[in-house]
Amino acid sequence: MFQYEKILQYPVNIKKCNPTYAKIIISQYGGPDGELGASLRYLSQRFSMPDPKLQGLLTDIGTEELGHLEMIGTLVYQLTKNLSCEEIKKCGFDAYFVDHTTGVYPSSAAGVPFTAAYLQSKGDIITDLHEDMAAEQKARTTYDNILRLIDDPDVCDVIKFLREREIVHYQRFGEGLRLATDKLNEKNFYAFNPSFDKGCMK
Repeated sequence: MFQYEKILQYPVNIKKCNPTYAKIIISQYGGPDGELGASLRYLSQRFSMPDPKLQGLLTDIGTEELGHLEMIGTLVYQLTKNLSCEEIKKCGFDAYFVDHTTGVYPSSAAGVPFTAAYLQSKGDIITDLHEDMAAEQKARTTYDNILRLIDDPDVCDVIKFLREREIVHYQRFGEGLRLATDKLNEKNFYAFNPSFDKGCMK
């Protein structure tokens, strides 16, 4: 069970609307390397993780990603509230506006709606942890790209915080991978996996 605190993990206080920035940042809401995919990935993978510590790691980070999703949604909302029709047309926000007004909708910066194809849950401890480490690096790269394109300090401050969390998550998953590899090596996992003796999982 989750407990919801009615505060953001990091404050978002945007003073100036900018739909151009919102169109870029929305990718970390519902894009291929965004927070929605991250939270679903980790909260799905945890069910088949054999080690309680790794289950806890995936649950903790998956839950934190939900908080990051909330922060990105807040950013997008604050960047687009109270827009005039002229601002909407001038900044090229009209296509989004037609379909969603200024509602926060999970899509990429290119306008592609979120799809579960963005994430993977394989049920293999090594495969999933490598997937998770790669996902954190891809998210970090996306935040780097966002920072290259914006100059509003209020926005950059939030994006820098989120970028730092991607690095921390990458490090935690790396620690989890070392733990998993050590345990599997104790059972000589790569040389002989007894669960496949009869062609099915035991």
